[in-house]
Formats: sequence, structure tokens, C-alpha cells
Amino acid sequence: MKDVRVWFTKDDECRFISHLDLNRCMLRALHKSRIPIWHTEGFNVHPYATFPLPLSLGFRGEKECMDIRLVEDYSYSDIKDKLNSCLPTGIRVYDVREPVMKAKEIAFASFKIKLSCEDISADELFKLTNELLSKDEILVDKKTKKKGVREIDIKPYFSDTKTERNIGGVIIRCTLPAGSVTNINPLLLQKAFEKYYDIDVYFDVTKKELFDKKMKAFE
Repeated sequence: MKDVRVWFTKDDECRFISHLDLNRCMLRALHKSRIPIWHTEGFNVHPYATFPLPLSLGFRGEKECMDIRLVEDYSYSDIKDKLNSCLPTGIRVYDVREPVMKAKEIAFASFKIKLSCEDISADELFKLTNELLSKDEILVDKKTKKKGVREIDIKPYFSDTKTERNIGGVIIRCTLPAGSVTNINPLLLQKAFEKYYDIDVYFDVTKKELFDKKMKAFE
């Protein structure tokens, strides 16, 4: 058997399907494509597929990946072509290769976030964005599995954020903790706008790339 990592993009209407639905979509594509992959054993047999870091609902993903296991030699280019022929247009496989790192090594993710607001001008939004990010602390409620809802300071996580004025809004570029140890959702910043300025800011989030703890790109 051979482990294989399938790299794909998730965009357009498909960014609004949940991770559970994405999993179902991929399993159907694997079944329809007849790629010789390993199936789980036991009562509920199904194709083996895991996702190192699931994408949040509504986010665009430029470098998403899925791990499968082949039971016989198979061309990587054929895997790519066969899967794309079975997937919706919002999900495109762009590369297939052997995995280099393990999923548990993921520590950070980079994001590009487009901000817009109907209630204020783009110039005012840009001003408030920089004002918010320059605060000594940014306190928001974060829901956790073990401790429920608790207030945290997200300022340290957004300390190296870059902002730029864009037509119709603001663009934020940031790298945040991601993975099994610490995970900071960029939408926590959206909560901060609601708390500190009482405005609804629309966040169009694209996850760009994953990194390990040494900031080496996940492969």
C-alpha cells in the first residue's frame, strides 16, 4: 500500500458546503473514479480518506489536501484527471504526490481576508481596522470544547497582520495558529468589530497555506 496526498482548491459555491458534505463528495468521487484505494475494514466498509486540516464553512481554500492510500500502483496524473471528472466545478484537484509531513505537524495557516461593510465607507473601515489592530488588547469570546465559552485576548495572534485599502473595502493578510494544539479562527476578528464598534463587517476568507511550527510549508 502507498500513502498519497491529494491537493485541491475549494471555492465558488462549494465553499458553502460543510466539511462533512465535502467528505461525502470526495468519497463519492473516489468511488465513481474507480481509483484503487484502500477501504476501511469492519462492518461499515468505506474508502479511506482523511483531511489533515478541515476548512471552515464559507472559507475559500487554495491549498487543501486529502490523504488516501493506494492498494496498487497508479499514475498520479490519472488520479488527478479522474477525480476532477467526478467533482463539482468548485473543487479542483491540482496536484497529487506522496505526503512529506504528518498532519499533526501543522501549526499555522496563512489567510487573506477581504473586509467590507454596508454601514460605513471603505476609508472609514480601513481606519477602524488599523485602530482595532493597534489596541493593547482585543478581547472576544471564544468557544472551546473543554471549557465552553471563555474570553480571550486575540491581539497577540494578530500582531503581525498586514492591512491594505482595497476597492470597496480592506484586505487583511495574517498567519494564525492552526492545528490540534491551538486554533485561532480569523472570524474572531469579526466578533471584535461587533464588540468594539457595533458594526457588521463581512469577511471573505481565503486560507492560503499551511505551515509547521518552524514556518516551513506543509507538504
